[in-house]
Amino acid sequence: MTVAATFEIEYLQYLGPDGTLVAELPPAFRDAKALLPLFKQMLFVRTFDTKAIALQRTGKLGTYASCLGHEATHIGIGASMQPDDVFAPSYREYGAQFMRGVLPREVLLYWGGDERGNDFSGPKKDFSWCVPISTQCLHAAGAALAFKLRKQKQLAVACCGDGGSSKTDFYAALNSAGAYQLPLVLCVINNGWAISVPRSAQTGAQTLAQKGLAGGLHCLQVDGNDIIAVMEGMRRASERARSGEGGSVIEFMTYRLHDHTTADDARRYRNDDEVKSAWTREPITRLRTWLTAQGLWSEAEEKAWAEECGKRVDVEINAYLETPVQPVEAMFDYLYADMPPDVAAQRAYALAQEGR
Repeated sequence: MTVAATFEIEYLQYLGPDGTLVAELPPAFRDAKALLPLFKQMLFVRTFDTKAIALQRTGKLGTYASCLGHEATHIGIGASMQPDDVFAPSYREYGAQFMRGVLPREVLLYWGGDERGNDFSGPKKDFSWCVPISTQCLHAAGAALAFKLRKQKQLAVACCGDGGSSKTDFYAALNSAGAYQLPLVLCVINNGWAISVPRSAQTGAQTLAQKGLAGGLHCLQVDGNDIIAVMEGMRRASERARSGEGGSVIEFMTYRLHDHTTADDARRYRNDDEVKSAWTREPITRLRTWLTAQGLWSEAEEKAWAEECGKRVDVEINAYLETPVQPVEAMFDYLYADMPPDVAAQRAYALAQEGR
């Protein structure tokens, strides 16, 4: 028999679920102090997430998509990017966006139904949140093509979920990236569930990373609860992209510890034992364990930082709550760059009905 092709998918992990090393640390983290700022950002995101859910439960925020359990993946992706790169998120990567300068109050505005939340304080060339899954992958591929044509050493990074990796938009993006050797990094955040559909029911692929092989991309699977592995995976992909070696697909193995959104009840489709097991692998506990063992973190430091995070998030919440509500007709202002005559007529009619 003649074999046309064979392949292997490398798996990256440095910190095991119990917080002990399972592989030699990459050079960037041989001084464990380099992990402290990342850990503190992970704790900040978790504080924000907890308070955002409380806002929704008390009627002060619309439907909200929790990022509980994704902190290492999101912070690692954001921290690995350079300011002049382009980020195309879905609707859950708050940690990555905070690392890129987006304010928490803007996230709250967005989930509060105010389009001004999409006018980020971070890089203006980053794409806004994308709720239709994986369409942002094509947007990122377009940005990557522009970088290549202009001979710029920038890259585009797009995030989608495990369900999103089954969409035609995802495949079109990776095919373009492979055909044209684009500086594109497609981050597949595999949290186990495409809303209520388990990963096993929506693709027959052994890994999601290997989907990139069909397009000729470099492929890697990473423990998404290990921020060291996330950072190393992103470093490798970024270096390949910037040096002209083409794009990558990275599958980050993590878990959604909360419901899909606050409008969802995950107890209807997954059992408690699965969630309890996932909690034993979550990212913050394992990194806390490692840093504590290295003498770099203590209960007193965590308590002080938790208080600081609470204060910072409260400032953002108050800024959100104090933002004047836009008039109803503002809904027309975010539909088109140049309002078509028929939409302008609808806006005029709405104002007339209000006597304005």
